[in-house]
Amino acid sequence: MWASSVDRQRTLWLGAPLLGALLALVLQALEPGRAPAFTLCLFRGLTGIPCPGCGLTRAAIALLRGDWAAALLLHPLAPVLAFEAGALWLLWGARLYRPRRRPPTPGPWRLEALAAANAAALLALWLGRAATGTLPY
Repeated sequence: MWASSVDRQRTLWLGAPLLGALLALVLQALEPGRAPAFTLCLFRGLTGIPCPGCGLTRAAIALLRGDWAAALLLHPLAPVLAFEAGALWLLWGARLYRPRRRPPTPGPWRLEALAAANAAALLALWLGRAATGTLPY
C-alpha cells in the first residue's frame, strides 16, 4: 500500500538533514577552492567570472567547521542563508506535524518574496564586490 502524501512529506522532512549531512561530508572531503583548477560553479567555469553565489560552498564548509570569520570573508550572506534554510526546514516540520485544525495560512507569495529578496541581496553584494575587487577566487 502506498503511503499518504503527508507520510511521504514527513519522510522527506526527516531525510533532509541526513542528505544535508551527507552533502557536508562530501564537500569537506572535496574541499573546493584548494585546487585552483577545481570549481563547482558552472557560471565561473564557463565565463571565468565569479557568480553572485561564488564563495557560498566554501563559506558553508567554513560554517560547518565553526570558522565564522572565514565564512563571512568568503560570502557575507552565507550565515543568513544557512539560518533561513534551517528556519524553513523547521516551519515545514511544524506544518507537517501540527494538529489538523486549519488556521489561515500565509500564501506562497511569502516564499516568493523571500526568494526575490535573497536574489536581490546576492546581486547587490556581487555588484558591490565586483566594483571593489573583492570577489572570491
